[in-house]
Amino acid sequence: MIEAEEMPCPPGMEVRFRGLYRQMVAETVDRPDPPFAIVPLGDEDAAEMLALATLTVPGPFVERTHRIGAFFGVKQEGRLVAMAGERMRVDGFTEVSAVCSHPDHRGRGYAGALMREVAHRILARGEAAFLHVNAQNEGAIALYESLGFRIRASITGTVVARV
Repeated sequence: MIEAEEMPCPPGMEVRFRGLYRQMVAETVDRPDPPFAIVPLGDEDAAEMLALATLTVPGPFVERTHRIGAFFGVKQEGRLVAMAGERMRVDGFTEVSAVCSHPDHRGRGYAGALMREVAHRILARGEAAFLHVNAQNEGAIALYESLGFRIRASITGTVVARV
């Protein structure tokens, strides 16, 4: 659950995780050409996408998450080393999600370029791009701000499960 304020746990459920996040939104994003190829990802990449998300934990990502929206990646020597895509949609907004880079391939501009690609496509449809980031992740927040995202709200994310 993503709420503006911490909500009481529903009856018959228990809180498995609760954290503070920042919701960020972009209405414009620059899209310079990166010095590496960005490729669309699909069903044939699903196992690698899940493995990368499991390793880096960019947020909820399960076996078929890549089918929710468009996903893009960077491959090196045929191996997926970074990705980003779309997840949650509400009228006029689409979430940029699953932004991650393999630890051995960080610091090369992959995450920023992939975010620009995904956000540019969202904006081209006439929607605003938004995302959620852990409030403690100052590095990611700074990156997102440099891309044109601004903090819209502080929110509480809660994962619950049946007792």
